[in-house]
Amino acid sequence: MSLFRKIFGSKSNQSDDELKSEERGKYMPEIKLPIDERFTINFKANGGKFLYCENLNEIFQNLQNILEENDWENKTALVVDEHLISKFKNFNFNASNKVSEASFFLTTCENLIANDGSLLISSKQIFEKKLPELPENFVVFATTSQIVENIGEGLRGIKAKNKQKIPTNITTIKHFKSSQEKDFLSYGSSAKNLYLLLLEDL
Repeated sequence: MSLFRKIFGSKSNQSDDELKSEERGKYMPEIKLPIDERFTINFKANGGKFLYCENLNEIFQNLQNILEENDWENKTALVVDEHLISKFKNFNFNASNKVSEASFFLTTCENLIANDGSLLISSKQIFEKKLPELPENFVVFATTSQIVENIGEGLRGIKAKNKQKIPTNITTIKHFKSSQEKDFLSYGSSAKNLYLLLLEDL
């Protein structure tokens, strides 16, 4: 995706003049940011920690950094996805399907929602658990191809991918701040300390 390559991939320094957009009249329609840029801005505004990775080696390195930073090495992770257990089998944490033992939850998601920076998840990731029942700490592995415009588009995608049996327990995670940092708009929602490992696949 061009945005991520601009931010993370390019070493060349652009001048301030290049970065400034042209002056626009107040009646001109707003310039709509690219979908990936909107997701990134909204996700960070929600308090999420965002790690863009160009390949799996960067995913592995960033996950190792997360484990070290939070002292989660040799701790138990809630992992219900067999593919994730296989992908991250060489890491120093114990995979378990018991919530009570887990220091953090390692999972995937259905989609990344650009217009509000939320993550769309379903029973494929959390079975029939409610968000407050899950660990406070989330590490989510996702790809840039999972970014969609809005929840409606995400729901249509879930339906198209699962024609035989549509997943249940579909919900979004939007607030990634501690309870002390939450504002009144997030009252009643379950805030999570969330790291997003985002792999470039487009």
